[in-house]
Amino acid sequence: MNATNGTQTMASGLAALEARLREDLSWLDLPSPAWVPPRFAENERVLDVAIVGGGMAGLTAAAELRLLGIDNILLFDQAGAGEEGPWVTYARMNTLRSPKQLTGPALRLPALTFRAWYEAQFGRAQWDALNKIPRGQWMDYLRWYRDVLALPVTNDTRLALLEPRTDGLWTLHLQPAAAERAEDAARTPTVLARHVILATGREGLGGAYLPPIAGTLPAPFYAHSSDAIDFDALRNKRVGVVGGSASAFDNAAVALESGAARVDMFIRRSDMPRINKLTGIGSPGLVHGFQHLPDEWKWRFLHYSAQSQTPAPRDSVLRVTRHAHAHLHLGSPLLAAAVEGDEIVLDTPKGTYALDYLIFATGFHSEIDTRSEFASIAPHVRRWRDRFDPSPELANEELAASPDLDSNLAFQERVPGSCPSLRHIHCFNHAASLSHGKVAGDIPAISDGAQRLARGIASLLFDADREQHFAALQAFDKAELLGDEWTDADADMSRPVVTSEL
Repeated sequence: MNATNGTQTMASGLAALEARLREDLSWLDLPSPAWVPPRFAENERVLDVAIVGGGMAGLTAAAELRLLGIDNILLFDQAGAGEEGPWVTYARMNTLRSPKQLTGPALRLPALTFRAWYEAQFGRAQWDALNKIPRGQWMDYLRWYRDVLALPVTNDTRLALLEPRTDGLWTLHLQPAAAERAEDAARTPTVLARHVILATGREGLGGAYLPPIAGTLPAPFYAHSSDAIDFDALRNKRVGVVGGSASAFDNAAVALESGAARVDMFIRRSDMPRINKLTGIGSPGLVHGFQHLPDEWKWRFLHYSAQSQTPAPRDSVLRVTRHAHAHLHLGSPLLAAAVEGDEIVLDTPKGTYALDYLIFATGFHSEIDTRSEFASIAPHVRRWRDRFDPSPELANEELAASPDLDSNLAFQERVPGSCPSLRHIHCFNHAASLSHGKVAGDIPAISDGAQRLARGIASLLFDADREQHFAALQAFDKAELLGDEWTDADADMSRPVVTSEL
């Protein structure tokens, strides 16, 4: 098959899949007709839902809202079109960790799965031969998902400030994501919304975590693993990587593959984690039951998981260890770091190392106070530290910083009455894990999380407009009986209805 014929086959396969998806939706009578009464403020239509983030979580939430008949929505993402989320930015693995058969954001629609998308283009035999999903292909699938569902994403736009109004609405102050001029950066057009979903991925409500020791180094000498890193510039350089997570090995591997002279990995633990504990109990029971657990049990599950740590994938580790100039240092927390001349001098319990560049693969934090766009709501958000005091052996600052979310994945007030409309801000990102489990960012349960979220918002919108819905109920006058179903001779309605006896 030549390249032209191959491209035509792929296109025709996708066209057939898209036709099937339309038919499936028709059979299910989806999407539901729009039913939310329009609301206006300051002579403009108010969004029913604004979604901050156009990656996998934002798209899945938007798709489910649309299926439920809530279609006055917009998504905003700071990345360019087709670059949303981590997949083609700071994610540096070759393939996804998740098993290929997981349905991810498909919302229980077979024609919307990655498998359907893949087989439509490459066939069943190639699917059977596929081991894990290549990272770039997953991004291609999400681009198709956005297009086939016609989800309204505004790209290159970041949230500058989220601000409550006295009428219960929310103002989103927006900003060009890559403004080159100061006047452009200062320009903040606004939109109004009844509900806001923060689909902000692994960064959640906080951002990249850097240990205090990073503050002793000048910026040109280090980066966080989620930063844009010029790996070509690390050719023939001595590179250090701090951490033993999947992202640590992925970054080490890219440095090695880019021609680094040497890569040293510094891992605090004396042994690497080998067992992915949460995978061992993955089930619909965990997905749907976690949110109903008592507080102490929620905390115990996630604390144990965090202490056990998730091992790096075997493929990621082998990707590093195949290089003879890769060196793994266990039991090696950083004691000190300083720049001397043109190199970093790094002290650990097992020795001193000279490096040219240091990558911190040290994860993320959930401290909402550190994000300027949330400055107006952060003082009002109740965290788990405000409601739960674990025993000393279960102390965990990351869990303590997690927002205490209600059943609709919405924030709750730290002081009742201080910000009532906070219940209309929904946290659909990693920071929701302690309240709801892993349903707001990871592939396995993203559809379940989106359905929980969208149904909650539908309930809130209906309740908020109950007077209008009741008025519509009273005003509805479409007769089902037209008056010609009986003749005058049959119409003695005073006679009792006699039914035959058995």
